[in-house]
Amino acid sequence: MEDEESGAVLRTVGRQIKLWREAAGLKQAELGTAIGYGEEQVSAVERARRIPSPEFLENADRVLEAGGKIAALKKDVAEARYPKKVRDLAKLEAEAVELGAYGNHNVHGLLQTPEYACALYDMRRPSYSEDEVEQHVAARMARQEIFERRPAATLTFVQEEVTLRRPLGGKMVLRRQLEHLLELGQLRHVEIQVMPTNREDHAGMGGQLQLLKLNDGTTVGHWEAQLFNRLISDPKEVQILDIRYGIIRAQALTPRESLAFIEKLRGET
Repeated sequence: MEDEESGAVLRTVGRQIKLWREAAGLKQAELGTAIGYGEEQVSAVERARRIPSPEFLENADRVLEAGGKIAALKKDVAEARYPKKVRDLAKLEAEAVELGAYGNHNVHGLLQTPEYACALYDMRRPSYSEDEVEQHVAARMARQEIFERRPAATLTFVQEEVTLRRPLGGKMVLRRQLEHLLELGQLRHVEIQVMPTNREDHAGMGGQLQLLKLNDGTTVGHWEAQLFNRLISDPKEVQILDIRYGIIRAQALTPRESLAFIEKLRGET
């Protein structure tokens, strides 16, 4: 796991499952057979080496007759699945009444399909393990609950044209990603814009950025590059990002023009 907080949660969960299993007089292999998992998977969960799925916890609760005590751990495990930096960002996004993001090298995480996200994590170097890829993709997909939130937050995105042409994961993955953007762009609280490559004046040369306006009236920025992931709360720095993002949006295609542009790209893919 990426941080000690998550590790502590998983160790507690593993210990609880082991105690209930031993109280029931079952061996790891026997519990695994009863809930549809292998002995190695049960052992890995008990040793906090593997994150148990919701189904694992529900089935273990039923077989061990835990009365809902094991199943109740699903929420804690769900949060522990995600790196701390993702949990912190997700909490801010959950509080946001408005979110604006500019992406310049890949489609923004909130807009990604599972296949596109998986392709991105698969190509990371040094390489992630399969479990790590699964963990990161799940964390990214969980953040997309913001689209379903009520009252709805206002969500705006500006994507560089190149991010919509680069076939990360292959042409079929890209095509489905473009279709997903078209679907999201139809939502009343979402606006997606494209920054054409041929623009001679561009306020986004400083790199990608994200702004979150929270329900308490404050605004924070988020910036990520290579090995760095930073939340920005200094009012002067946030103001600079806010000004830049406003100009970036003005320089990009309008939302309607952008959806037509994405539709055209889909037809070419």
